[in-house]
Amino acid sequence: MGIILSVSRRTDIPAFYAPWFANRVRAGYAVTRNPFNPAQIKRVSLLRGDVDCTVFWTKNPAPLLAHLDTFPWPYYVQFTLNPYDRTLERSLSDKAVLVETFRELSRRIGRERVLWRYDPIILNDRCTIAYHQNAFTELCDRLAGYTDRVTVSFVDVYPKLRTSLIREITGGEIHELSAFIGQTARGCGITPYACCEALDLTPYGIRKGRCIDPDVVAHVTGKPCTAKPDRSQRAHCGCVQAVDIGVYNTCLHGCVYCYANHGDISIRKNAARHDPNSESLL
Repeated sequence: MGIILSVSRRTDIPAFYAPWFANRVRAGYAVTRNPFNPAQIKRVSLLRGDVDCTVFWTKNPAPLLAHLDTFPWPYYVQFTLNPYDRTLERSLSDKAVLVETFRELSRRIGRERVLWRYDPIILNDRCTIAYHQNAFTELCDRLAGYTDRVTVSFVDVYPKLRTSLIREITGGEIHELSAFIGQTARGCGITPYACCEALDLTPYGIRKGRCIDPDVVAHVTGKPCTAKPDRSQRAHCGCVQAVDIGVYNTCLHGCVYCYANHGDISIRKNAARHDPNSESLL
């Protein structure tokens, strides 16, 4: 069996590094470093015979559209589309433009290969339950017919996210929003899933989700997926193993809730080290 390629949990390669990735696909390989042991360098084959499926993660795949014909293997796209303004997503494109990008990508590759992510769900003085109810309804209406599923998650407030813009969400709030999300999504023909949630949301019609999902991989590739569970991920994660070629601390969206970045100065320094003709992202 070939590998499942993750592009990427660590940064938004489609949005910021699409030319580099297309160059690496044409070259047939990429070089990546272990983020926890930088001395450990790995050459990853991108050849059709070595890659079973690729999973893209992005908040703006528009730069990737010009390269879709470059990819020799089956793939699908995890497209995060949230209702936040630039208070929380400081450098993201206009949401109306992103909705149209979502639709265009769906028309190009098929609705079953564009998986909508509405996550993380954040509550604060402005982003109330009513705010999310209105926003989620509007996005469901606009994306109906362009995707088969939506994955939701509720923000985990770990030490890095100690900010007045993000607060803990109570169990009662999770249940209230989940009931609304489950009913609203299904009413638009979109199946809801939950990512890494400890609470059982199946009573609301929200299934347990897996972002790198063997069922989706099997559907996209047309053959069974025998990849093993990925034990290196968070608790309650159901993903199977994949090889990620991204680099932490290189995403330029500026999302306040991001777990993959450490600070604006280091992000800018890393981005300046990028060469689209290099074997590795940096």
